Amino acid sequence: MQKGYTFTCMDTKRKIRTEDFFSANPVFSLDEATEALDTHSGRAGTIERLKYYLKTGRLKLVTREVYAVASAGGGGDFQPDPFLVAIAVRNDAIFSYHSALELLGVGHSVWNRCVIHCGHRRSPLVLKHGSIDFLQDQDSFVKSESRYLGTQKVERRGRLLTVTGPERTIVDGFRRPVLCGGVEELIQSASGFAVLDLDMLKKVLLCYNIARLWAATGWFLEQFQKRFHVPETVLQEMEKYCPSSTLYIERGLRGGVLYPRWNLILPESIIRRSDSDEP
Repeated sequence: MQKGYTFTCMDTKRKIRTEDFFSANPVFSLDEATEALDTHSGRAGTIERLKYYLKTGRLKLVTREVYAVASAGGGGDFQPDPFLVAIAVRNDAIFSYHSALELLGVGHSVWNRCVIHCGHRRSPLVLKHGSIDFLQDQDSFVKSESRYLGTQKVERRGRLLTVTGPERTIVDGFRRPVLCGGVEELIQSASGFAVLDLDMLKKVLLCYNIARLWAATGWFLEQFQKRFHVPETVLQEMEKYCPSSTLYIERGLRGGVLYPRWNLILPESIIRRSDSDEP
């Protein structure tokens, strides 16, 4: 069997085996390979080198200029890590909604839909067992020059991914519950956070400045008041931002129970679950 190519690294003046690069980068872009594997011929030379591994099955072309390393004997059901695919396609990705819940370790259900925010919207990328949605950055954060407000870094197979933290994930989830798998999935998952930064939560809410989000988040904090050590004064302050007319916690819902303090209507199933979950 032919041995892997080796390349000279311009910075260290030593050779890097292609397999070493593959081991450290299970999913990578052409630009990343070109930078790491100096072929002395730029992108064109790198493409020629990668073609060999595509022919042998060691690499799979996920989408244009994005490659995934296939493990030996992996079979025909090979599925690259969608989180790593997303960051290879858009290196400015902020993982959000249910993807954030999963990366933060509280996702209640497995969801085969990865969602990121990035500088430019593009068509979804369909994978064998799921998809990746590329949403344009939220105006509320871009206009205030706070794109990274409430985000943090999470390690994923050697890559550092930017993820919305617990506070922003909760608010984003109430804003677009469908991207979290629904309100019930959001609440059940978010209740698993170890701690919440209440000051950060307020900053995120002020950035959106939407009454429904204040109400939904206030209701959530009240339900899990003991778990997250929420002072009553915080809830009282949040009440001031609540809607003046009654709203549903999720648009399009019909029926449910009115929660007067927050002027919010919630499905009975959510209220029953939250009542039983809070110690």
